[in-house]
Amino acid sequence: MTDPRKRLFDLSDVSLYFVTTPPWEGTSYADQVARACAGGVDIVQLRDKKISTRELLRLAKELQAICDRTGALFVLNDRVDVALAADVDGVHVGQEDLPVRHARALLGHRKLIGCSTHSTAQALAAVGDGADYISCGPIFATPTKPDYAPVGLELIKEYKRLVRIPFVAIGGIDLGNVDRAVAAGADRVAVVRAVGEATDPAAAARALKDKISKAKAQRLAVAPN
Repeated sequence: MTDPRKRLFDLSDVSLYFVTTPPWEGTSYADQVARACAGGVDIVQLRDKKISTRELLRLAKELQAICDRTGALFVLNDRVDVALAADVDGVHVGQEDLPVRHARALLGHRKLIGCSTHSTAQALAAVGDGADYISCGPIFATPTKPDYAPVGLELIKEYKRLVRIPFVAIGGIDLGNVDRAVAAGADRVAVVRAVGEATDPAAAARALKDKISKAKAQRLAVAPN
């Protein structure tokens, strides 16, 4: 078993990042995450803006333990305070959340910090502020980001050229289009509904990882020397 804390700052083997969705009735976040991890997701982000702080703290500890058992990394959306209290692997902040530099001041350099970005200007600012990785999107239209217009595949190509830290393509990505994101230059992709709302999250994750791997191999095979 891989110790996730040894992988915090080496995301070279990360390909599939899963952002949780509210669990279906009769299921739980723990069940959703356990199944996703069984399918091979590399990073899990818990994103729930509605539950109480105490429930978020309890859940963060529970999900970190699940991720530890499979070698996945676990990050908490937005809540730096809860990430500290629960001692999770890291935190992911958005453009309206606590700025990366302030999150780093609180978390130090032993925790992973990711940041959502929607343009090269935001990406380079996050890099300058000390983010360990960034997300790039939304690539395609998605109901999880209704206020953002799709940025398209061209932004992936720009990030590939300009950004010197790992980035994750996100937004409307599923089994039907993940190969397009990888072909554009994404080494890592994030999904929400494609795994979280799948009848079998483990099978969905495995299928995505397989398609990512094949698309990467194809991209590298045609890349100029």
